[in-house]
Amino acid sequence: MEIINRLTAPTPSFFQKVRNIGILLTAIASAVFGLPVALPAFISQLVGGVAIAGTVMAGLGQTAVKNE
Repeated sequence: MEIINRLTAPTPSFFQKVRNIGILLTAIASAVFGLPVALPAFISQLVGGVAIAGTVMAGLGQTAVKNE
C-alpha cells in the first residue's frame, strides 16, 4: 500500500484516539518549550521525551488502516 493511500484510508477508532493523544502531548510540549522562562535541564529533557513520544504516537495512529 502506498503511503499516500495509507494516510488517507479510514482509521480505526482506537488509533484515532492514539493519534489525538499524541497530538495533544506534542502541543503541550511545544507550549512548555515556548515559555519565556529558563527551565531546569531535567524538565527540558522530560518535555523533549514527551514531544518525541507524542510525535511517534500521532504518526503511528494516522498510518493504521481499517481492513474491510
